[in-house]
Amino acid sequence: MKNFIFISPNFPANYWMFCRELKNNGMNVLGIGDQPYDELSAELKDSLNEYYKVGSLENYEEVYRGVAFLIFKHGKIDWLESNNEYWLERDARLRTEFHITSGFQVEDMPRIKYKSKMKEYYQKAGIPTARYHLVDNFDGCRKFIDEVGYPVVAKPDNGVGASHTFKLEDDAELASFFGAMLPDVTYIMEEFIDGEVCSYDAVIGSDGEPMFETGNVTPYSIMDIVNNAGNLVYYIVKTLSPDVREAGRKTAKSFGVRNRFIHFEFFRLLKAHKGLGKKGDVIALEVNMRPCGGFTPDMINFSHSTNIYKIWADMIAFGRSTMPSGKDQFCAYAGRRDGKDFSLSHEEILEKYSRCLKMVERIPDVLSGAMGNQMYVATFPTRKKMDAFYNDVLECKKDDKKKENQEK
Repeated sequence: MKNFIFISPNFPANYWMFCRELKNNGMNVLGIGDQPYDELSAELKDSLNEYYKVGSLENYEEVYRGVAFLIFKHGKIDWLESNNEYWLERDARLRTEFHITSGFQVEDMPRIKYKSKMKEYYQKAGIPTARYHLVDNFDGCRKFIDEVGYPVVAKPDNGVGASHTFKLEDDAELASFFGAMLPDVTYIMEEFIDGEVCSYDAVIGSDGEPMFETGNVTPYSIMDIVNNAGNLVYYIVKTLSPDVREAGRKTAKSFGVRNRFIHFEFFRLLKAHKGLGKKGDVIALEVNMRPCGGFTPDMINFSHSTNIYKIWADMIAFGRSTMPSGKDQFCAYAGRRDGKDFSLSHEEILEKYSRCLKMVERIPDVLSGAMGNQMYVATFPTRKKMDAFYNDVLECKKDDKKKENQEK
């Protein structure tokens, strides 16, 4: 029996399903987390063979001792994974120090965590990337802006999501940015790309080939949603665009991806951009060597009538999967922000879309900055019906709508 250590199996809440499918495939599933065992969900408890509690997952020595204990008790560890962006570097360090060779090691981290270092591998794949400058001082940044023009985007070179991201429109905002930077954090500054974010989401096997592929589209900027407390809209595509599929596959090979669930982000240009491409072209944004966050794995299942948790667990246990896909459709996510005067009430949405809704949840505060406070997930056979759903869920009454448009 192969041993799999799952770091933080209780967060996000849906990750217990990765553990369930691993256990169903005959793996010995060992969890390490900081939530008391008695507070774990019944489903997660049933999906683990053993759970080791630490005081804090931020304390590396505690987690290290947890891995050492599980090795002492269960023998060689075949896999160690969290499927979580926040713990990618921690996972790699544990694998390296305990000689667990089935995933990324410490030496792999720079190219998959630092946005500036990703660009070389995109370029090797023949995929254009935005020009950039590692933030040094006002004059250095101003020289870069002289080349690319305002606006520019500045964000931590090694960061998670859209946290602490700035869109700078002029010299005054540039000066303010230097006062708002996090201490001891390297920032990357890039030319602004007017594009729609689209993704390549896949489970990549041990041979580097995709076992399953799909994608999602975010019509509005996550950066603007976070910074302006807006509503979130994104959807799983009914059919993956050939150009996104090609870009995703090339990127996976360039980065040497194997045995992983990945989420690669691209821009589809909304207008021609000198040096990058014409309207509609796909260019690089960033790689994420883990599943797309939040409820996206569940949305993939709803969109393609499949079980992506099982496909991933099959990849781990057997190196292949026979899990079928069924009827393809759009799966839409709408995240409402509290405090807005929406045209339709929560109850009216539930009644009108009762046949389409798949999930209705309150979002934990730790995730609400990007995902909204109240979410709805629904499936639709056509783009037209999905757009009508978005309009109904997110339309505000006139005064609030006017304010929201001004913010944009």
